[in-house]
Amino acid sequence: MSNRALLEVIALDVEDAVAAQAGGADRLELVTDMAADGLTPARETFAAIRAAVDIPLRVMIRKADGFAAGDVAVLAATARQLRAEGAQEFVLGFLNADGSPDLAAVEAVVAELDGCPWTFHRAIDRAADRDQLRKALADLPGLDTYLTAGSAAGVDEGLAVLLAEAGRGGEPGYGARILVGGGLTLAHLPVLRAGGVDAFHIGGAARPDGWARPVSAAAVAEWRTALG
Repeated sequence: MSNRALLEVIALDVEDAVAAQAGGADRLELVTDMAADGLTPARETFAAIRAAVDIPLRVMIRKADGFAAGDVAVLAATARQLRAEGAQEFVLGFLNADGSPDLAAVEAVVAELDGCPWTFHRAIDRAADRDQLRKALADLPGLDTYLTAGSAAGVDEGLAVLLAEAGRGGEPGYGARILVGGGLTLAHLPVLRAGGVDAFHIGGAARPDGWARPVSAAAVAEWRTALG
């Protein structure tokens, strides 16, 4: 069985997507507006990227900065439209004001996904109780990944949490894969790999010239090589 780690790269457009695939990305997270930490891209953008690359695409379902759901009907309609466009994998996550998971919003969106796989994103890093959130979401269809830094402050602060959660794989609420992202650097990889983490998510690290410039295939290739 292969021990190849998964490398997911944020893509904003076709140029990003093509470069990320060329560099060895296994999967893309599709978003727009990184000033708001990533919102739902246009359906036309999804369609163009889908036509340009042949690796899996996870599409963000998020309409505003922050982790409040906002208009749940709009979120559900967005999911429905993306499914109609052919999207098969998704990213989402909503919290109530008290830091508990907004189950009503999450369940309304998931109901539109037809059992498609999806990632609960870094809202977990803002949750009042990570363990409670995981157990509350555990039985939702399609949930197979948590994108997390272990802390709202990033991987440096969250490393101990990530390793502890990786060690609980298979316990109730801990069956989903840990996808580490948020201040992740190449220097973090050895300890995370040794701790059993096998999935990694990069955004700015794939853009050495900043977010105003496209993904660098060479930067992605450096991560691919480091991960093996």
